[in-house]
Amino acid sequence: MVVNALVEVRAPQWAALVLGLLAFITAQTASAADCPGHPNALGTSRTLVVDPRQHPRIGTMQYAETLPLSDHEVVLTFDDGPLPHNSNQVLDILASQCVKATFFIIGRMAQAAPEGVRKLRDAGHSIGTHTQNHPSSMNRMSIERARKEIDDGIASVKTALGDDTTLAPFFRIPGLSRTDAIEDYLASQGIQIWSADFPADDWHHISTSRVYDIAMKRLEAKGRGILLLHDIQARTVAALPRILRELKARGYRIVHVVPATPEQPATPTEPQQWQLHPPSETVAISHWPKIPNFVFANAEMLPGPALSDLDWRDGQSMTLAEASNHASRLARRVPLPREAPWPRQSSPLAPGSATIVLPVPAQSLFEIQETPRAATQGLAAPSHHAEQPVPTERETDCLAKLISVDASDSPGTIPVPIGAR
Repeated sequence: MVVNALVEVRAPQWAALVLGLLAFITAQTASAADCPGHPNALGTSRTLVVDPRQHPRIGTMQYAETLPLSDHEVVLTFDDGPLPHNSNQVLDILASQCVKATFFIIGRMAQAAPEGVRKLRDAGHSIGTHTQNHPSSMNRMSIERARKEIDDGIASVKTALGDDTTLAPFFRIPGLSRTDAIEDYLASQGIQIWSADFPADDWHHISTSRVYDIAMKRLEAKGRGILLLHDIQARTVAALPRILRELKARGYRIVHVVPATPEQPATPTEPQQWQLHPPSETVAISHWPKIPNFVFANAEMLPGPALSDLDWRDGQSMTLAEASNHASRLARRVPLPREAPWPRQSSPLAPGSATIVLPVPAQSLFEIQETPRAATQGLAAPSHHAEQPVPTERETDCLAKLISVDASDSPGTIPVPIGAR
């Protein structure tokens, strides 16, 4: 019977595990099938549709929410392009694995290479913006100037694309230098701010292998999330094929994110899915829950303990005499604590006793009897100290010679009189 109960309890868990495994296999098969000529490609497992107005800020590097990803799901993002030489290689690498990503374009880069922006669109990637000039101090500039950077960057990318429909309302702040004013402005425009869950530090002067190591180590630590890369960096181009191969080898899946439209509504999600580590039976919540007031609404007085509750016998009542004898026996076996040495507090003084006069101590209590020896020593001491030796005539002459020493003598060197040695 116990075995049957355990089977009934675990059956839904096993069913969910099997369904998840089947979904993973189906996604991997579909990804490979959608990548002709590359049967072992990593592929894109699914497309996630998000509503920027419902979740205006994502990325646990700065915010409480991130994309609603399952375990071992990754979203690839690239900043600062397009730079034709490197960005085109990144596009080729992603195409060889049939992987879709999100690119955050700088406005002046789009003006310099508009065909690179259109290549991103034609390859099916999502395109967001990254200001016009990539200022490194947006958190210190005025909101008017920050708004101009944002608006000009959007306008430049739209011009490069030739239309407004393919530009996603996604934005990443340069250097992630956020401010409340910038966030409020973007939210008012219906633009979603993308931070990240972990970067690969590929903008630093590090080796290609170091970019790979950092990306995989941080991904393994979080298990899922948004990876931040830069398509303009040569070290990223060199590390990307190895990163994609390792993602496939470790069972990770790529998710492509697109904005919701009237024709394509947002993917249904639960609020806890937007948290990287939502509260669960194994993850503690950050605050203790408050006790509702209704718990004490019908509270009753607890009954006082009866003497029978203190009886050491089974279920038998105890009389007052028996209780007293029982207590005295316990007192004989276990010594009571000794009374504290401090005097107990006395009763308050009577009103008329406040003027009680204490007796004056006798003068004899303060008199000290001196011994004859002490008196003799006290008299002899002044005469001893009063006697001072009188210098002889020879010592006086030596002292005069010492004072008249030639000024050319070395400072700090004082000649010692022969008679004084």
